[in-house]
Amino acid sequence: MNRYPIWKYATLLVALLIGVLYTLPNFFGEDPAVQVSPGKASVRVDAGTLARVEQALAQASLKPQSIVRDATSVKARFSNTDEQLKAKDAIQRALVPDPADPSYVVALNLLSATPSWLSSLHAAPMYLGLDLRGGVHFMLQVDMQAALAKKAESFTGDLRTVLREKNIRHAGISRNGQSVEVRFREPKSLADGRKLIAEQFPDWVLVEAAEADVTRITGSLKPEAARLVQEQALKQNMVTLHNRINELGVAEPVIQQQGVDRIVVQLPGVQDTAKAKDILGRTATLEVRLVDESTEAAAAANGTGPVPFGTERYVERGGAPLILKRQVILTGENLTDAQAGFDSQTQEPAVHLTLDAKGARIFRDVTRENVGKRMAILLFEKGKGEVVTAPVIRTEIGGGRVQISGRMTTTEANDVALLLRAGSLAAPMEIIEELTIGPSLGADNIKRGFQSVAWGFAAICAFMAVYYMLFGVFSSIALGVNLLLLVAILSMLQATLTLPGMAAMALALGMAIDSNVLINERVREELRNGASPQAAINAGYDRAWATILDSNVTTLIAGLALLAFGSGPVRGFAVVHCIGILTSMFSAVFFSRGLVNLWYGRQKKLKSVSIGTVWRPGADGAITKPE
Repeated sequence: MNRYPIWKYATLLVALLIGVLYTLPNFFGEDPAVQVSPGKASVRVDAGTLARVEQALAQASLKPQSIVRDATSVKARFSNTDEQLKAKDAIQRALVPDPADPSYVVALNLLSATPSWLSSLHAAPMYLGLDLRGGVHFMLQVDMQAALAKKAESFTGDLRTVLREKNIRHAGISRNGQSVEVRFREPKSLADGRKLIAEQFPDWVLVEAAEADVTRITGSLKPEAARLVQEQALKQNMVTLHNRINELGVAEPVIQQQGVDRIVVQLPGVQDTAKAKDILGRTATLEVRLVDESTEAAAAANGTGPVPFGTERYVERGGAPLILKRQVILTGENLTDAQAGFDSQTQEPAVHLTLDAKGARIFRDVTRENVGKRMAILLFEKGKGEVVTAPVIRTEIGGGRVQISGRMTTTEANDVALLLRAGSLAAPMEIIEELTIGPSLGADNIKRGFQSVAWGFAAICAFMAVYYMLFGVFSSIALGVNLLLLVAILSMLQATLTLPGMAAMALALGMAIDSNVLINERVREELRNGASPQAAINAGYDRAWATILDSNVTTLIAGLALLAFGSGPVRGFAVVHCIGILTSMFSAVFFSRGLVNLWYGRQKKLKSVSIGTVWRPGADGAITKPE
C-alpha cells in the first residue's frame, strides 16, 4: 500500500543529484579577473590578441590561474586583487599604447570560481542583479519627436527626387515639423502628384488646401506608421546600447524597454559612472567614399610617399592602410536597412543594403561612373574613422539595393550588417534617472537576504518537528529539497537573482510547507476516524493531493499574470515565485511520500506513527487526548 517501486526511488535520487550538482556552483564564489574586449566596432578579439595578453603578463612576471578566449573577449583569472590590478596595468600598456584612441577595453571583472568538472556539465551560478552586486542604473528618454522629424526629412528628399524623375512640376517642397508640404500651380501637376504620392508613399495621409493660385498638399504619417517608426527607433537604440555596453565587460547587463519611449539600463558590477555615461552617449556615423588607386596613393599607403591632396589615410579591418578621397558620397542617413545574406550567384556570404530614394540615385550615378574601382564604407566613432569594408564596384547598381561581398565569412557578414544597421542611434536619448549602488551595499543585501531565508527555514523546521514530530522532520527534509531544486533550476536557466527574487524564495518556503501541513492534518484526521496507520498514510496523501493541486494552480495563475504583465523587479519576483510553486508540488508530495514510504511502508504490523498528538472525539462529543 505504502511502497514505491524502484523506478520512483531512482527518479527521486536523480532529481536530488541534479539539484546538488547545479546548486553547488553558487557556493564557490568568484575570482578577480581582467577582461579584454574590443574598443572599436571594427576590432576583433582573436588568437593574436590572446598571444599578446599572454606575452604582456609574462613580461610583468604574472602567472594567471587561467586565460580563456571566447567569441568577444579574452579573460585572465587571478588569485587575488593585487595581481588583478597589476595585470590590468600591464595589459593596458601592451594593447592600448594611445589612451586617446583605444583599440581595446581592458576592464576589471569577476569570474565564477566553479571547478572545471562542474563547468563541463554546464553548471554555473546564478547571476546577481544590480541590488545584490552593486553597479549603475540609468533610465533614458528617447526623443521620439526627433525620430518622426527625421522620417519627415527623409520623406521630403524622397518626394523631391520622385517628382523630378516623373517630370511633375511643383512650386516647392518644405518640411514643417513632422509634416511635409508640397505646392502645385497647375491642375494636371496637382492630379499627377497626388496620384504618385498615394501610390509610392501609402504611409502618409494627404490633406489639400487651396490658397489663391496655389494648391497645397500636406502629408503626415498615419498613426500606425508613426507608431512603427517609434518602435523601430527604440529597438535600434537598444541594439546599439547592447553593442556599446559589451565594451564595459558587464556579465549580465539589463537593457529593457519601459513604456513607449524609455529604456532602462542596469549594469551590475560597474562603478565608473562617468565611463558608462560616455559609452552610452557615444555617437557613431557611417560614410561611403571612393578609394584612391593612383600611383601616388599606393606610395602613400606603403609609407614611401606623402598623402595626395584631397585624400586621407585610413586603416582597414585587417590593419592594412588605405587612401580614400575626401568627398563623401553617402552617409548613414541614406541607409534604411542592412541584412546579412548570401550572393545569389557565388553563394558567398554578403551584406544586402537598402537605400532611400536620394541615396539610391546618388549610388546609381557613382557606381555607373566608377565600375572596376573600390568603394569604402567607413565607421566613425569618437572622431576616429575605420574602414569596415572596401569592395570592388562590379557594375552599375540602381534601385536602392546594394550588395557587399568578397572575402567575408558568415560571422563577418553578420557583424558588418549589424554595424551598418545599428552603428548610430536612431533617435537622441537623454538620461533622466541615474542611480549608483555600491558593492558594500550589495554585499549587505546578500547577507540580509540569505539570513532571512535561513532563519525562515530554521523556524519552519523547528515548528514542524515539534508539532508533527517525525512527520515534521520528513516535511522539513522535503522543504530543504524544494529549496535545493529551486536554486538548481534558477542556476540552470542562468536567471538573475535580485532582492525581490530572494523575497519570493522566502515566500516559497512558507507556501511549500503548507502542502505538508495539509497532508499531515489529513493523516491525523484519518487516524481520528479509526483508520489503521498504513491506511491513514495512504488516504492522507491521496485525499490531500486534490486540495494541494487546486491551491497551487490558482497561485500559479497569479504568478503567471505577474510574469506576463509585470516588468523589472516584478518579473524577477514572478519567475522565482512560479518555479517555487512547481518545485514545492514535487518535493512536498512526491519526495516526502517517498521518505514516509521508506520509513513506514515495509512495517506490516504498524501500530502507530509519529505525527504528534491525535485528538479524538469522546462519547459526549468532547475532544480528548488518546490514552
